[in-house]
Amino acid sequence: MVTATHEASHQLFRKHPEALTPVFEALGLPPPVKTDFHELSADVTEIRPMERRADTVLMFEPDMGEHFVLAVEAQTKKDPDKANSWAYYVAYLRAKYDLPVLLVAVCRDRSTAAWAMGPFECAVGPWSTQVTRPFVLGPQTVPEVTDETVVVQQPALAALSAIVHSQSRRAAAILETVARGLASFDRDTTKYWFEVVEVGLESTPTRKNWRKLMQNVVTHFPGHGTLFEEKYLEGKAEGEATGEARGILRVLEVRGLALSDDVRERIATCTDLDRLNDWLDRSGTVERAEDLFAEEGPAA
Repeated sequence: MVTATHEASHQLFRKHPEALTPVFEALGLPPPVKTDFHELSADVTEIRPMERRADTVLMFEPDMGEHFVLAVEAQTKKDPDKANSWAYYVAYLRAKYDLPVLLVAVCRDRSTAAWAMGPFECAVGPWSTQVTRPFVLGPQTVPEVTDETVVVQQPALAALSAIVHSQSRRAAAILETVARGLASFDRDTTKYWFEVVEVGLESTPTRKNWRKLMQNVVTHFPGHGTLFEEKYLEGKAEGEATGEARGILRVLEVRGLALSDDVRERIATCTDLDRLNDWLDRSGTVERAEDLFAEEGPAA
């Protein structure tokens, strides 16, 4: 099942592969540059049998140096079935693109990260035909970002650090540092990175703390119920209600009906769109403005 953490991982590495810096450092490679990557199809299904889909698949093509394929998987818990899936992803992508494949697993807790390192073997007796060893981005390999300068210079790495270390003892300090650093960007950039982190934290207790650090901005992840999305939808509903109320008052005024202050206030302050729609439908036929409320009884 695709979770919010998978969605955040896909968004992060697809748009900001520079977050893979710890991987490249461990491999002795120069820091990754965004222009050296392009996204590949994440579909690794052959003909019809069983649909298989990696979280993110990237091609690394620097002007100089080795080209290879990266498959990135977000893993929130131990899953014995992944040994088979990951081996299949590597073999399929290796055959399809005729290039070496690096499998990267992103884990938030230490036990899952330790398990994900493998190795996962396909063996008969003492003989291993295939061995899968993912590179794990987890609490053991991703630095704890506690310097605002790093956040400003490498926001993708900072976001990854906040997500990966969400269950560590220093999680609160990391979140505060990352939040302060992200707040230094322009409004839209800050909104974007705040949401990347929130979606990545999914149902962890840390997510509640992160939400407290947020401000009211528009969502980049519709349908995931982030604080930004909730506030945006609330504001959108309030805007629609205001427009409906103005329309009702205008119809009543054009018809020459007397509008008391109480009537104006009741219409203008109503936020129930269904009720406002009903009032708008009847505003063209009522004989008095007060008749709009006739079927509702006295105002609360």
